[in-house]
Amino acid sequence: GTLGILIPPSTGFVIYAILTEQSIGRLFLAGVLPGLLLLSAFILTITIMCWVRPAFGPAGPRTTIDEKSRKLLGALPILVVILLTIGGIYAGLFSPTEAAGVGAGLVILYGIVTRTLTVRAFWEASKDSIVTTATVMLILIAAHMINPFLALSHIPTVVGEFLAGLEAGTIGTLMVILFVYLVLGCFLEGFAMLVLTLPIFFPVIVDLGIDPIWFGVLVVLTLEMGLISPPVGINVFIVKSVAPKVELGTIFRGVLPFWLAMIATLAVLIAFPQISLILPNTMFN
Repeated sequence: GTLGILIPPSTGFVIYAILTEQSIGRLFLAGVLPGLLLLSAFILTITIMCWVRPAFGPAGPRTTIDEKSRKLLGALPILVVILLTIGGIYAGLFSPTEAAGVGAGLVILYGIVTRTLTVRAFWEASKDSIVTTATVMLILIAAHMINPFLALSHIPTVVGEFLAGLEAGTIGTLMVILFVYLVLGCFLEGFAMLVLTLPIFFPVIVDLGIDPIWFGVLVVLTLEMGLISPPVGINVFIVKSVAPKVELGTIFRGVLPFWLAMIATLAVLIAFPQISLILPNTMFN
């Protein structure tokens, strides 16, 4: 649940790009390596937990090489679609919007060829796409309504002067902003936070000379950390609804190692910005 918004295609990156007038393609590429890094951190966390407590991950049924090969081949078409869409953006063959059309078209074609796509499934997928698009548009409309208020109230200027008065330096100010996102993430939905806070914090980031693409990756990761942080980690309550017999405290204790893994990943991304920037910079060079 915390990887979906970081690994492209990501609605969080789309909203961030529109609100800050950044390149969606650059943000998508910037999320690839951090997403893989976070995935590796989760795998390492699970490995350590199962090494300490083998009961956490009991052995599953044995499978043959042939069975494994068939399953991997079954996943190959979707992997090809991902590589073509992301690779097409990276190679400059098409824009992110065109890549979305190419990806959707290939998946529809695959469903038709394999006879797994029914008319009902296509209709439901179309409705979901319309709902998602309308939701994003409503969020952006709200953002444009808030911006004039912020400009007239001079809130961004006041916040910028306050952060400058801390004299914490570039990295120190960045960490203060990320801490604010982490705290807000415990109570607010991620997209709402972007709409409310980016008009305030983004001018400060620009004045500090921080790369907006790098900052976007850090913000998205921090938002996801908030979704599993107490007292109101939204993802934790979703898990609770799926497993109602499990105590809420047990779920929060269960996510703690992964929260620490996300903290470690965030620290690495702050220390080494090129992990986020190498792919987008290569694409535009």
